[in-house]
Amino acid sequence: MEKGIVKRGFASDNNAGIHPDILNEIISANIGHVTGYGSDIFTVQAHKVFKEQLGSDAEIFFVFTGTAANVLSLTSITRSWNSVITASTAHLDQDECGAPEKFMGAKVLTVDTPDGKITPKMLEKHMHGIDFEHHSQPKVISITQTTEMGTIYSVDEIKEIAGFAHSNKMFLHMDGARLANAAVYLGLPFKAFTTDAGVDVLSFGGTKNGMMFGEAICFLKPGLSEDFKYIRKQGMQLASKMRFISAQYIAYFHNDLWKKCASHSNRMAKIMAEKLGEIKDVKITQPVQSNGIFIIIPAAVAEKIRKHYFFYPWNDKISEYRLMTSWDTHEEDINNFIKILRKELF
Repeated sequence: MEKGIVKRGFASDNNAGIHPDILNEIISANIGHVTGYGSDIFTVQAHKVFKEQLGSDAEIFFVFTGTAANVLSLTSITRSWNSVITASTAHLDQDECGAPEKFMGAKVLTVDTPDGKITPKMLEKHMHGIDFEHHSQPKVISITQTTEMGTIYSVDEIKEIAGFAHSNKMFLHMDGARLANAAVYLGLPFKAFTTDAGVDVLSFGGTKNGMMFGEAICFLKPGLSEDFKYIRKQGMQLASKMRFISAQYIAYFHNDLWKKCASHSNRMAKIMAEKLGEIKDVKITQPVQSNGIFIIIPAAVAEKIRKHYFFYPWNDKISEYRLMTSWDTHEEDINNFIKILRKELF
């Protein structure tokens, strides 16, 4: 085994490689010269496909990372005296190293949820001091689909949050790092639970589902993207060779490759959950609706297994761990994991 290369595991869907179809599309785009910074045929085509998926009013801007997609999209619809409300498990609060506060200049407020999903009732504690200059003004609700707990908002749940946001003169942002997994679970096209459900701004990711790099910021309502090209440039996210981000999305949407990849990772998670459910000393803590499984096992056992298949702790206090399947997970990987787990438990 080459240095730095590890066998397929369950630590993160970020650890998987690039789907061959996407890699081939990158190679196909690597011929000749095209105009830089997005004025190329690949980016034009990718924008067209996105509009087909999300609606003709959608305005698309490619960036390098998920952090940039979340932070810069929120920067465009907030001012320094605003606040963004999100779940306490959200990447905005837990995994962005303070980038939202640094670049937005606004506050991030959180609500605790049992399953990663926000409800309007949970938001009420932050809805005070409106129009009072001594208090930061709530401007955006940010939800994650699928959530960091692997759970998925229904269309009605999203519409309810959107209605709450809009009635309070706020925007609804969706972090869609694993949006494809949600689409597969819901059995719906992307537009049905984003644009049509009242989402204003969407961070559309594919890196966790077979892409190499690159995210799309999607403004779903007219007028919201005004001046964003300057925000993206100042945010150091304007790619000179943008065609290599765009080409990936062309392959991603072609023949529903996104659906094939996400369907596989979701199915592998279901198989793994079923096998884990047969072991009496393992407790699954969240509904398995996407490609994440959250389990409680003895910490000593987890440490032994992690020498064979690395995965991350989620809540040390209760010995809870997160397992993630990927577009390239094999059932053999799951069977080997279960075999080692049984051996260490018994």
